[in-house]
Amino acid sequence: MDKRPIGIFDSGLGGLSAVKTFLKHLPQEDIIYFGDTQRVPYGSRSEKTIEAFAEQDIAFLEQFNCKLIIAACGTVSSVAIKSPFKMKEPFIGVVKPSAAAAVTATKNNKIGIMATAASISSGSYTKEIQKLKPEAEVFGVSCPVLVTLVENNWIDEDDYISREIIKRYVQPLLADGVDTIILGCTHFPHLAPLIQSVVGNDITLIDSGYEAVMEAKNILQEMDIANSNDHIATAKYYVSDKMQNFSTIANYLLGTDISGEVEYKDITE
Repeated sequence: MDKRPIGIFDSGLGGLSAVKTFLKHLPQEDIIYFGDTQRVPYGSRSEKTIEAFAEQDIAFLEQFNCKLIIAACGTVSSVAIKSPFKMKEPFIGVVKPSAAAAVTATKNNKIGIMATAASISSGSYTKEIQKLKPEAEVFGVSCPVLVTLVENNWIDEDDYISREIIKRYVQPLLADGVDTIILGCTHFPHLAPLIQSVVGNDITLIDSGYEAVMEAKNILQEMDIANSNDHIATAKYYVSDKMQNFSTIANYLLGTDISGEVEYKDITE
């Protein structure tokens, strides 16, 4: 058993979709989460800036001697994952596992991507999907407003404004005939019930946070560094801006009170 924690980072609250999967499927693993709430969103930034932010986020998590680090951020996974970060621990992004899940799920080889502008323009999801299935058609839509909806907790299924925004984003994908949609930003799985109700049950949604955690599970088992099932795990959360807003929404998203486990960190130090 390796009791070192797993590090997870995102630009804000989005990566909590990965944390929620850990709490449900790998509750024995200790977690250190960093949400860069001061600089959210990453998706509208330049490639150079995203790489610099990612490097700082990783350096912060490495202080905790993590046994594995997850970039629970579609933008970082798309743009900065190719950067030569000097890391000793395994590093996982969300693009590859999500692409693999979509290729398995699609029946008509038409796959949609909902992600940030940076992720869509990078072509990362398309490249990974077509590596696995060259005949696949991939259609991408940049959905920047969805990040804001999650950061402000506008995620209820009966929220009229959120529903109308989602309708506008998914309309081109439905017109293209996709049968599978990757929620390529980890903020978006928090909106999954609402998105599903808009697109209908015939469309399969791929949760990028979930797929990254399942990849992490495989690595932990292969490297024999998973904690035993009787280990009582802990989770610690760090943010780069006000803690109260993060804690309030995180409590709702995770379904548990984490207020006492949230701490402020100036990531630029």
